[in-house]
Amino acid sequence: MNFYKTDETFNPIELSDWVAPDCHGLNFYDIDLSLRQLLNLYMPKDLQAHMESHFRRLGALAGNEMDIWSRDADRHSPQLHTRDARGRNEDWVEFHPSYRKMEQVAFEDFGLHAMSNRSGVLGWQDKVPPVAKYVFQYLFGQSEFGQLCPISATETTAMLINRYGDEKIRELFFNKMVSQDMDQLLKGGQFMTEKPGGSDVSNTALQARFEDGEWRVYGEKWFCSCADADVILMLARPEGAPSGNAGIGLFALPRHLEDGSRNRYRLVRLKNKMGSKSMASAEIIFEGATVYPLGDVGAHENRGLKMMMDQVNMSRLSHGVRAASMMRRCLNESLAVAGYRRAFGGKLIEKPLLRRQLMKLMVPTEQALSLYLYTAKMMEAGDAGDKKAARMTRILTPLLKYRTARDNVRVATGAMEIRGGNGYIEDWVNPRLVRDAHLGVLWEGTSNINSLDVVNRAVAKVGAHVDLGEGLSDLIDGTKEIPGQFAGQLKGLVDQAINLAETVAKEGRETLARKASTALFHVTTATLMASEGARLGAEGGDARRLLLSRMITDHKLGQASPLSAEAGQFDEQATDCLLNDAPVLLEDARQILTL
Repeated sequence: MNFYKTDETFNPIELSDWVAPDCHGLNFYDIDLSLRQLLNLYMPKDLQAHMESHFRRLGALAGNEMDIWSRDADRHSPQLHTRDARGRNEDWVEFHPSYRKMEQVAFEDFGLHAMSNRSGVLGWQDKVPPVAKYVFQYLFGQSEFGQLCPISATETTAMLINRYGDEKIRELFFNKMVSQDMDQLLKGGQFMTEKPGGSDVSNTALQARFEDGEWRVYGEKWFCSCADADVILMLARPEGAPSGNAGIGLFALPRHLEDGSRNRYRLVRLKNKMGSKSMASAEIIFEGATVYPLGDVGAHENRGLKMMMDQVNMSRLSHGVRAASMMRRCLNESLAVAGYRRAFGGKLIEKPLLRRQLMKLMVPTEQALSLYLYTAKMMEAGDAGDKKAARMTRILTPLLKYRTARDNVRVATGAMEIRGGNGYIEDWVNPRLVRDAHLGVLWEGTSNINSLDVVNRAVAKVGAHVDLGEGLSDLIDGTKEIPGQFAGQLKGLVDQAINLAETVAKEGRETLARKASTALFHVTTATLMASEGARLGAEGGDARRLLLSRMITDHKLGQASPLSAEAGQFDEQATDCLLNDAPVLLEDARQILTL
């Protein structure tokens, strides 16, 4: 969609009129045709009707006030105050007022942290289903990336406390953690990383000791996001427990004790991060801080890590949504520039090479959107007892996290390049998008960790690739509007990707884990988008996702030689359709697929 168009009589009054605008001032829900179309496929009609006005309200906030607040919060990073005026170690973190305004939007106005934990948020009678919850995160993230961490951490901390905490722990924390009253709310955090490493928690050295009838922790954590959290989940090794993962327990640490006094830990310093500058991350020393165990902990085998892994699927899906949201903002910014900017005798969007570059931004953006919506539906079905859907969720979440985090970096960089020199200037949103994008490849596991999780666990131990392959084949067979030849090609690619993943897992060929995971991601998204485009087109809507599916099979899964000149006829006609506001009719899409 071209948000800002210049006509043939473009007559700038000032030289500054040549500078392309950004997307500020737009409603990020209204301009997202892809999202609004896909909700017709992925969201029940009653839920969609109920949430529509809320989506639109958040879309307007994200494109207007929040867009200003997030820039303020990025420029004015949190400040750590280590002592009060009387010299007491009462450390606290000072945030810019704009950050607090965004907290109010997230926690009070929309209850993003509470949607999965209790009924009644935004007037919905039950817990808000994942597919709707993540739409809110997707819209929110197009303006503010950093604060999605405390939102997600509060949500999942409350979930684990409710699931594994005893009656006293739930009574102390749960209701306040899912409150939308900012005066009552307890925000959550999860402090896991220590100096020996991030993803390998088997070296956890933080020690828990049972002293005077309560558990206390001693040691330090090296990278603690949501440093100002009120209730923190943390892994620690009970005194005398064995080494390795089996000795790790899970504990809840309150910032303040029941009598209101400050718990015994200190924020040593805030991290000077490359991105997500609005949110405070710190190094923390624990000096006998009181903690509450979740489940049984002691000198023998502990289940802390296994319990903590319950939040991984939710967190990785949330990260995929964040990547999808940021890529959407990058694509929208690029379309705004290309539709407005004039150079070399015409508009940028008319230049053939620039059009090709826009496709390189559009394809991964749309892949991320389709896969997160599909994964959210599988998560909902799995939580309801569908074992096949649960196994599919087990493989889809690391696939989504792995590939979208990497694509986000390339898309953000590409969008900066399309804006040109202004894209490197902090007055514009592009530098922040580039900085924030890089964090996605680190949080909740690096690319290696996620790809190995796919191959060594989801495939080798769970066999989830079999369910995924069957699900994709059923989707192709069940969508009769996909042209037969293209449907056959898709099924063949699905089989190849599933076989590759199985071979890599069986033979223990870790060096191919990324290749196998990438192949699974591309065949999954190509299948989803083919089905989505065909179904929407058959209902009289827009079939353009069929064309996007073919672009994946050609450019992500094709065998074209890098030394050959491509024919390009399909690419040219598909690009013309995809960069045009007009809907693509199903018959037109089917015809273009034959080129």
